[in-house]
Amino acid sequence: MKFTKMHGAGNDYIYIDGFAQTVRNPADLARRMSDRHFGVGADGLILVLPSDAADCRMRMFNADGSEAEMCGNGIRCLAKYAYERRLARRNPLTVETGAGTRTLDLRIEGDRVVEVEVAMGPPHLAPHDIPVRLDGDRVVERAVEIAGTRLTVTCVSMGNPHCVLFVPDVETAPVATLGPRIETAPLFPERTNVEFVQVVSPRAVRQRTWERGSGETFACGTGASAVLVAAALSGRTERAITCHLRGGNLRLRWPEGESVFLAGGAVEVFTGEWP
Repeated sequence: MKFTKMHGAGNDYIYIDGFAQTVRNPADLARRMSDRHFGVGADGLILVLPSDAADCRMRMFNADGSEAEMCGNGIRCLAKYAYERRLARRNPLTVETGAGTRTLDLRIEGDRVVEVEVAMGPPHLAPHDIPVRLDGDRVVERAVEIAGTRLTVTCVSMGNPHCVLFVPDVETAPVATLGPRIETAPLFPERTNVEFVQVVSPRAVRQRTWERGSGETFACGTGASAVLVAAALSGRTERAITCHLRGGNLRLRWPEGESVFLAGGAVEVFTGEWP
């Protein structure tokens, strides 16, 4: 099985060309290949597949084998992969995902994709769309109790669920202890991604993410998009920010009444053959 390792701001995935190869049990393969001790090591596995609705299709599996609807950094790397391998040569390029079709603009230098901006779609704020078991039209700056801890949260879906918490210092935030407790809380019937966010200025934040099914990752594109929405709705930032993550920076903008746009680099690390 030929594969390619790629990352966007340190959010790393293993890519397999589903145009040329068949993966019969992607959930099991994701668990084995993502293992950082006995496998390739990654936050998950992404299959690049043919599509009847777009230029290509993405299926994304977390490191624990669970399938996710959407991945902002993963889809940006997929665009680079598909364009440079001539699986899809359009610009803009469209990709079918479990959260709908996404459009990506490619910045190309010398036939190489050096940066990708993806239209992440508009955020969903209604509790049943996220989903989260709370009432009201939206969950913005809502006081809740999770596992005996009182928290103030904002919940957003960017095609997958996110729970955003603002903290004084992201470096000392209890990501590894509180993150998994929030992820698996009964409040979230499909589990959730958890963002810990420190506001640096009206145009910049620092973020750490506990990803559903993968644990803490170096970056999360859908999470950064949810953070912009939560920060803008609560008046903490403007509607265009730079998000500083452990693996690098992402640029985000959310024009009034439009999609959230996410931009950043996409990097190929190496290719190989499994096992």
